[in-house]
Amino acid sequence: MFAVLKTGGKQYRVQSGDVLRVERLAADAGETVQFNEILMVGGESTVVGTPLVDGAAVQAQVIDQIKGDKVIHFVKRRRKHSSQRTKGHRQKLTLVRVTDILASGADATGVKAAIGTGSVSGAALVAGAAAAVATKAAKPAKKAAAAAPSTAEAVEAERPANLLTEARGGQADDLKRISGVGPKLEGLLNQNGVFHFEQIAAWNDAEIAYMDDQLSFKGRIARDNWIEQAAGFAAEQE
Repeated sequence: MFAVLKTGGKQYRVQSGDVLRVERLAADAGETVQFNEILMVGGESTVVGTPLVDGAAVQAQVIDQIKGDKVIHFVKRRRKHSSQRTKGHRQKLTLVRVTDILASGADATGVKAAIGTGSVSGAALVAGAAAAVATKAAKPAKKAAAAAPSTAEAVEAERPANLLTEARGGQADDLKRISGVGPKLEGLLNQNGVFHFEQIAAWNDAEIAYMDDQLSFKGRIARDNWIEQAAGFAAEQE
């Protein structure tokens, strides 16, 4: 028995045991998928769909998620000097092995794994859409909750007491030695009265919050461990 199925905008003639490379399906290796868009079923008698064969289906087991061979696409425009472009592409594919061909009586809701475009049943599609809508609606609320810290966690910003108007002895430390500090950020630190490692090493949580606001890099100081780095560099100078 054979069947002609449609998935991913392509048609395939399959028999039990065939291994196919089809457009990427949303299923993991080892899961079973069911193709419900069957255009023809052949065997002792041939049934041609109008356009699909009612009750027919093809079941397969996912072997692996793979990529196809690289395709090189080259474009050169006439009358456009030096206008040329080369691009490569590897199509995402799913490797499946056909396990069974059902000529009739297939359960459209019996898919064990949600599968890709052109292969998912109506019931699975509705369920997937409902889940997607619920997830999308939940995201803003989750994001809002994360953006509003509790009162206990909130830290009131306080201007550091050790800011200077100029570097001691006219010689500022090389603050770019701190990971995450570049020339631009070093300039901003100097503008805000920070010239030495020992200044940064002495900041508390409230002073860190203040400097975060001044530098417009929320969380950068804590994320890159400026305090620990500055303390280490300050110790080297002693």
